[in-house]
Amino acid sequence: MEIGQIPGWIGEGKGKVCSGVGMNWANRLTLSRLALTILFVAALSSPWRYAHTTALITFLIAGITDFFDGEIARRYQTVTNFGKLMDPLVDKIMIAAAFISLVPLRAIPAWAATVVVGRDFLITGLRLMAVSKGQVLTAERLGKHKTSWQIITVLFFLTLLATAEWSRNIMASDWWQRAWNQAGAALVWLTVALTLYSGLGYAWRHRTVIEADL
Repeated sequence: MEIGQIPGWIGEGKGKVCSGVGMNWANRLTLSRLALTILFVAALSSPWRYAHTTALITFLIAGITDFFDGEIARRYQTVTNFGKLMDPLVDKIMIAAAFISLVPLRAIPAWAATVVVGRDFLITGLRLMAVSKGQVLTAERLGKHKTSWQIITVLFFLTLLATAEWSRNIMASDWWQRAWNQAGAALVWLTVALTLYSGLGYAWRHRTVIEADL
């Protein structure tokens, strides 16, 4: 195999196309992230001693696939309508699952999880309305920043939970308590603010999709 090529592709440089049959690699990675989300929720809900560590590793892998599917799609010029729709949708499912799963662990307040999940449902509804009109609304840069901070928030709490599995007494330490209660709260507020700001801005910029049906 030549350097710069990946299985399932032919040609060199710009204009690479899918060689055969089936789904391209970017979309496969997107769907693999959905499977990883299911494993993540199962791990986080498990009574196993190292469940939180397993959930942390699974979430990290899912985040890495989120980076690579976009890179592959852009590099090999295989951006598809399926990818434009499913990539942000799977991101939303992953983040919603993480925030909801962290509520019973007292990491994320229920109100913050409600804001995050509610915003994503509304934006997904907007995208589906656009699709019914023959339009595809892609993710914006601000939305990507919002997702990045959501992922950072989830990883922050998962890391603290994982460290507690390896050292039971660490939860009583001053730095752990400060990280959980103070730094964690600051991250949650920042994430919620970005979530609301990006969601309202996105809805306003694409308000014509909604206005046509009012």
